[in-house]
Amino acid sequence: MSSATATLRPTAAPTSTALRGDPVAQATLLLRIAFTVAPILFGLDKFANVLTDDWTRYLAPAFNDVIPGDAATAMHIVGVVEVVAGLVVAVTPRFGGLLVAGWLGGIIVNLLIVGGYGDIALRDFGLLLGALTLSRLASVPRR
Repeated sequence: MSSATATLRPTAAPTSTALRGDPVAQATLLLRIAFTVAPILFGLDKFANVLTDDWTRYLAPAFNDVIPGDAATAMHIVGVVEVVAGLVVAVTPRFGGLLVAGWLGGIIVNLLIVGGYGDIALRDFGLLLGALTLSRLASVPRR
């Protein structure tokens, strides 16, 4: 099987036996849950505005100029992408971890361009490392 095919292949959740005795399976499942739930909730909040009352303040004007519509529309597009990314992690964590890491890299660049959000960019860098870790752990063959 090619590397690309293996990366895109859906991955079943580990069995309870594996979870009891395998720290790799435990860590992989914890990261898989985190990187499924968090992007979906953040994506849905782009529509609900519960976590913040104005997501558009986080969008750099340089990106807003190339995304169709206004900043609110752009954030709705971002929300859809985040929900999809979370669902991809749920199904194929090896590829989904890379997808989320790339998305977080874009968010970090955006936040640094906006300025004043270095603390959030640093937090997102930690999340990016976690997403890369998920991808690597998901590639470990099951025993």
